[in-house]
Parts: sequence; C-alpha cells; structure tokens
Amino acid sequence: MKKKYIAIAALSGMLVLNSCTNLMENVLDETSATGLSDRQAADGIIAPVYALLPNLFQHTNYFAIQEISTDEAILPYRGGTDWGDNGIYLAMHQHTYTSTDPNLRNTWNLLLQSISRAITAINTLPTLDDPVSRMYLAEARGMRAYYSMLTLDLFGLVFVKDDLSATSTILRGEQAVEYIKSEFLAAEPNLETNVGPGRLTKGAVWGLLARLHLNAAVYRDPYAATFNFKPEDMDKVIEYTDKIISSGQYQLAREYFSIFDDNNHDNKELIFAVDQRADLNGHNRMAYFSLSGDQFPLPAFPAANGTDGPGITSDYYQTWVNAYAPLDPSVDPRFHKQNLEIYTNPEATCVAAENFHINRGILRGQQYGLIRKNGAFLKCPDGRMLVGPLFNDTRNRPTLPVNFTEKIDFTVEGSDYNTGYRVEKYEFSRKSASGRNFGEADIVILRLADVYLMRAEAKLRKGGDAASALADVNTVRAARTATTPPPPLTSMSLDLLYRERGFELYWEHQRRTDMIRFGKYEDTWTEKTNTDKQKRIFPIPQTAIDGASNLPGYLQQNPGY
Repeated sequence: MKKKYIAIAALSGMLVLNSCTNLMENVLDETSATGLSDRQAADGIIAPVYALLPNLFQHTNYFAIQEISTDEAILPYRGGTDWGDNGIYLAMHQHTYTSTDPNLRNTWNLLLQSISRAITAINTLPTLDDPVSRMYLAEARGMRAYYSMLTLDLFGLVFVKDDLSATSTILRGEQAVEYIKSEFLAAEPNLETNVGPGRLTKGAVWGLLARLHLNAAVYRDPYAATFNFKPEDMDKVIEYTDKIISSGQYQLAREYFSIFDDNNHDNKELIFAVDQRADLNGHNRMAYFSLSGDQFPLPAFPAANGTDGPGITSDYYQTWVNAYAPLDPSVDPRFHKQNLEIYTNPEATCVAAENFHINRGILRGQQYGLIRKNGAFLKCPDGRMLVGPLFNDTRNRPTLPVNFTEKIDFTVEGSDYNTGYRVEKYEFSRKSASGRNFGEADIVILRLADVYLMRAEAKLRKGGDAASALADVNTVRAARTATTPPPPLTSMSLDLLYRERGFELYWEHQRRTDMIRFGKYEDTWTEKTNTDKQKRIFPIPQTAIDGASNLPGYLQQNPGY
C-alpha cells in the first residue's frame, strides 16, 4: 500500500483526543479532491485507518506501558539529568502510574483517533463502486476490532458505535469480548491472504482471534484472584493457530534477528506488522531507545546515536542465566548476535564502513564501536573506520566507559549512564540520519513463533497436554538454524512456557499482557513491590474523563485511581 499523504484539520475543542463521546475528525485526503476514480478514493479512505500505527508503536507510547511496566524494561533517571520526565517512567515501572501520565494519554488518544478513522472508512467505503472497496471495508472493520482489543487490554473497556455523530456505547467484560470477536469474524471472509504484513489479512485476523481467546479469561474478569480459562476458548486458540500453521504461508526464520532487520518487510515469519518501509516515513526509535549516547551504528551519519534509555532488569536477565547455567546465555541465538569481531580479536580495530554492524540482542559489558571526536569519526591510516572501546564522551563523562552492568535501579549508582544491560533487537536503519527517523524495520504485531507458543499454551491450559506443547516450543527453538539453535527442552509446564515467551518475544509489546495472564504482574522485581491487582488495568486519562463530563456518569474512572 503506497503512502497516502493526509492532512488532519483542527479538532474542535480537542474532542477526539480528550473524549470518547464523539469520535469525529475531518480527514482531508485524496477523496476531498475532484476527478478521482472510485479506486483512488478507496485507497485514500483506507490509508488513514493504518496511518497512526507507527505513532502508537513509538517507544514512549505503547512500548512504554507494555514493557516498562514489567520486569523486561526499566528506565531510571539517567545521570540525574536524563529521562526524568517528572517521574513517569519510575511510576510506570513501580505501578504507581496515575491518570495524568502522558504516555497513557497519548496511547489512548491514538487508539481512539484510529477507531474514529475506521468508522469513517466503514461509513464511506460502501458508497464507492469499485471491487476493492469490499476488501477495504473488511480491513477497516477488522482494524477497528484490533484497536478495540487494545483499549480493552489496556483500559478495560470498548467503545461501540457505527454513526460518527452518535455517542458510543461502552462495553466491558464478556460483552466487550463478544463484540470484538464478532467484528473479527465479520471481517475475515472478505480479507485477502497475501497483502500483509502491513495490512490486515485472514492470517492476521486468525492470529488476533487466537490472542483474544487466549486472554478472554482476563478480559472477562481482570481483577480475579485466579482466571477461568474456558476449554472452549482454548479450543478456539488451537483452531485459529492450526489454520495459520497449516496454511503454509508463513515460515519460522532461520536467523532470529533477521525478523527485526531494517529490510524485514518480506520476512516470512511476519503475519501482521507496522509497515515502516522508507517510503512510509517510518521511525527508528525502537532501535535507538536503549543504546548508549556514545554508540553510533552508522559510519555515514555521525549524528545517529542512542539515547541511554531503558535496560533490562537483573531479574529478567537471571531467567536466562538460570535456564542455561553453567553455560552462558549466549548459547541461545535469541539472546545475542555478535557482529563486532573486536570482542574476540583485539586486532580487528579497522573496519570498512560497509562492513560495520553493531551487535544485536542483549548487550553486556564493555562496548566497542565507532569513536567520534569533535563531531567526526576517527579513521585508520588506510581510510577504514577506527573501532575501539567506547566512553561516555557525549555525556561529558570521558572517563566513564560504556560498560553495561547487570545492576540497574533507581539509586544514584544504579541510574548512571553505564548501568543496565541494553537491548538492540531491531536493526538501526542504515538510512537513519539522526537516529530518530527513517526507520525501515516493520514493527512486529504478530509473528509465527508467537502462534506456536499460543497453541502450546492453549494445549497446556485445556488438558495439560505437555507433550504437544513441548513439541510446539521445540519447533520454534529448532528453527533458528543459521547458527547453533538453542538446545531442545525436555519438559514443559506453564512456568516454562512463560519463561520461553520471555526469551522469544522480549521487548515486543507483550510482556505486561503475558504477566497478567500468567499471574506474575503482582510479583516483586527490581524497584517494584506493588501487589495491587487493580494496577492490571491502566487509569483512563483524566483528559478523557474531563472531556466526557457533559454526560454525567458516562465515563467512570477505573477502580483504584
């Protein structure tokens, strides 16, 4: 799908962004022009339905609330000067977040605005006389269901309406689950199979339905002491995951990190993703967020560096250590990919620019890379790039090595620029001039490995079929044959499966949802001791509560806030 350039008119009173009572905006796109064919008009109508996905999946929106709220990511007040942000990242990690959190507000706004755009498309596409309109209508309806599933997962409610001028009906619990399910099922027959991963397909809807049924017990009763995973829900998870696997359309990638390369759009493991190819004006924030400010992945761009954002907690790191002891966790190719030979060969200090690639995965210890002085990279006498140990020069700490430590917390010592093992899962795009733009890697929403793991979980939860679950998990592990794959597991349980999801899907916007479903969200980890079950659901942003105040009792704040 080609990029459609759309202009959004001013939103009267910020009603769309700050309320849920009237999801309306004036979208000025190709359909506003005269002389367009119905096909051109349809293209212009469906484009805005997807257009805000890159914004939603930015590092300070959906990622922050799905990952920094968990043991997989922690973002301290770096050096006492960076990432303070009025304590919002400390509060997110410690489960003391409030209704004024800007990341929650921005995520809410983007979801509701995207629902608004889907409703506009649902109302407009049937007026166009072009065969593609039927498929686009199904995509718009399915995307509305996807955005609604996110509002249910994050905020515990769903807004329902078909007429933009009407007031939405609010659904929670069982009613919300049934509504989302019915919308996915209504969309599925008219979807294509081969227009992904950046657009909704039959395979994507099957996967999202499996995810809905897997989490339905949580969505029906989010504050339950124990969740009731109904056998019929688990049957549906197995049914939909079987459809995806047996379709033969998708393949597990031999090289794990190829799934997250900047040219991953055609990777056969992707089922549904945020399309961020260069012509779609994608961003690169998932790649630069965790890196040091003195890590420069691109020889052509001396301004493209990291931002010393989050690291992983020691608690999460130790799950790898415990799984593979006495071996190092790097025996699992999902943990780390070594690209810089200097780690093992001190003579490899001169590298041709085209051959320079930073390491991927979880980064530990002293970091090596391009050395920048006075705004330019140093070079060897033969013109190749000089590679060596890095120091925190950009932080005016030239004697502090970029030596990532396991310890990271909210103490002064634990918040320094060198603390915490970092994550470079997505490849730093080779065209990212500033480190913040031109991100070409599609951001994963759903991929085949997750499908296998969902099926394994459903088999365990339904009847304790550990043998079949083990086979599914080992299928994923054995597929990573570009290097030595991780050794097969010999047993399977829900705790082992939870650990395996943490190894396979880390930093892919799923950890909070997984932790809640597996009963881990009230656990204690680095800098987090809150055990309040009401924190499973985020507060509705105060701006939305205020915006709906003209309808008393319409939008009630979630319990505990």
